[in-house]
Amino acid sequence: MKKTILRDYAKLLARKGANVQKGQEVMIFAELDQPEFIKILVEECYKAGASKVSVEWSYQPLTKLHVRYQKEKVLSKVEEWEIAKIKHRVDTLPALIYVESEDPDGLKGVNQKKLSKCSGIRRGVFKPYRDMMDNKYQWCIAAAPSKAWAKKVFPNERTSTAVEKLWEAILHTSRAEGDGIGNWEEHNQDLKRRYEYLNSLGITELHYKSANGTDLRVGLLPESRFMGGCDTLLGSDVEYNANIPSEEVFTAPDRNRADGVVYASMPLSYQGSLIENFWFRLEGGKIVEAHAEKGEELLNSILDTDEGARYLGECALVPYDSPIRNSGILFYNTLFDENAACHFAFGEGYTSCIEGFENRTLEEMREMGLNDSLVHVDFMIGTADLSITAKTADGKDVPIFTNGNWAF
Repeated sequence: MKKTILRDYAKLLARKGANVQKGQEVMIFAELDQPEFIKILVEECYKAGASKVSVEWSYQPLTKLHVRYQKEKVLSKVEEWEIAKIKHRVDTLPALIYVESEDPDGLKGVNQKKLSKCSGIRRGVFKPYRDMMDNKYQWCIAAAPSKAWAKKVFPNERTSTAVEKLWEAILHTSRAEGDGIGNWEEHNQDLKRRYEYLNSLGITELHYKSANGTDLRVGLLPESRFMGGCDTLLGSDVEYNANIPSEEVFTAPDRNRADGVVYASMPLSYQGSLIENFWFRLEGGKIVEAHAEKGEELLNSILDTDEGARYLGECALVPYDSPIRNSGILFYNTLFDENAACHFAFGEGYTSCIEGFENRTLEEMREMGLNDSLVHVDFMIGTADLSITAKTADGKDVPIFTNGNWAF
């Protein structure tokens, strides 16, 4: 891919994604696959005004070795220097940029039960600090191709061709072609018009139904509000786009009101392993039954992370007729695949989806019915025939999706 194009993409992530502010620290998290692009991204962050840019690298083969050889006590331990590092984040509120490129099968064969258990323990230690940062810092998740990921998506191509094709797909679906910043300003306005209409309806429940067997009713809180596109930092006018790409309008449901069955429409890539052809049965908001043709043990280990992992934290609406779906590509990456179809997330709910969240404590929102968990895992449920009907506070049934797409 031409460096000029990559530089435009990096500029989009720095200025429209994380929207780096003058004098702000930036932390970039990346795999070892695209060092040249990360170098460009670091420079664009400095050009945007960053005072300091740090990069933290990860590498799946090392993760496999750590899980294999370290005892659980060691693997789950959080060192004092790690606590000091996250305390520094709480104090300085750096912008965080995550560049995903991992191999969807990169942790195949790893002891997933051990990894999930130890990761959960570590997340539990870090969570109070992350809660303190909630809605107070910018973050952005985007992607760059690795050779292994590209070959997974385009298995019949030479490696170099597969990487180039995946770059093209990432840039196209991320609306990064041409004037990327202008594209996102227009896109954010379209999403805003849609979520404002949904918020005007006074929705109390969403009923999902499709021919694959999905028949699920999900309740919303009176304070639930739909969002989409850019977010705004608490107490300021600083906007940022947390996901590039993003096609969703989303909200937080009532954790105690979900009943029925829901089938996933795409594989779920989690911690370097794939979960395929899975479904859930929910009663009173709780996932009481979970099955998968492939990866069922991993799926249930995630659901067993804590009590909140078996309750829904997000309802996201994405039209079937979206750029990612229309590309015809299965990315095997949740950032992209979740934006090709309507999806749910089990686990933590977003506080920003609660009306007046800035004047409420976290404990108050949890008591209202906003779900809390150490995990937040998106899974795709959108199909070509999916219908979603909203029940409103005044007793009306309003079509939201018909045949997989917006009904308005």
